[in-house]
Amino acid sequence: MIKTTVFSGLAALGLLVGGQALAAGDGEAHVTDYSFSFEGPFGSYDQAQLQRGLQVYTEVCAACHGLKFLSYRNLSDDGGPAMDEDQMRAYAAQFEVFDPELDDFRPATPTDKFGESALSNAPDLTLMAKARAGFHGPAGTGINQLVRGMGGPEYIASMLLGFTGHEEEQAGVVLYENTAYGGLMAMNPVLMPDLVEYEDGTPATEEQMAKDVSAFLMWTAEPKMMNRKAGGLTAVLFLTILTVLLYFTNKKLWAPHKGKEH
Repeated sequence: MIKTTVFSGLAALGLLVGGQALAAGDGEAHVTDYSFSFEGPFGSYDQAQLQRGLQVYTEVCAACHGLKFLSYRNLSDDGGPAMDEDQMRAYAAQFEVFDPELDDFRPATPTDKFGESALSNAPDLTLMAKARAGFHGPAGTGINQLVRGMGGPEYIASMLLGFTGHEEEQAGVVLYENTAYGGLMAMNPVLMPDLVEYEDGTPATEEQMAKDVSAFLMWTAEPKMMNRKAGGLTAVLFLTILTVLLYFTNKKLWAPHKGKEH
């Protein structure tokens, strides 16, 4: 836990946001089309993956970056990491929040929100997957995002895995080449094999960790995605049945008059 916190604290301050990174050159960005369980109209979040992603966020990302729009109690919501009540409360109690009434810090409770970013130029990650959805495809049409599901999670995972090892120093700042960013950025590589030890025994490869935290950040941006999909499918089914009923009603009403000469 300590080694990962120290390591992540040394990461550059522009994690996951091009606007906070220092770019040199405008190369062509390459986003890999990773497969996620929540893609498509029938997709859903993988609870185990969200729990692993939460672990990566906690041990690697949280030293610099916050989730200020997410409450600890959301971790026990259906469709999310689905921690039980005791696990959620125990997780929240690891952190401290400032209580104006006490004028002091106290352990976090389920109703408290995750902390804000620890550094002024380290972006909050709550909505990162939505903010980085982008428009991939010809002339920025977004066709890949619509057809292949290439959105924010793919970008985040690609960026975490996109470091080439090339470094340049400019104005006293070391920049790192990243293929997903399309140039040089101030963030250094933050993942290495076995950086975390997954509780479920899943091998902590760099790709696994990148995909897990990307899925988790997608959930923080769209925690009610499953409800929205269910509502959309219900509406489509209702409209389909209504269309069929109207079609046959129309045929029945006009059948006596169809073909008559006036």
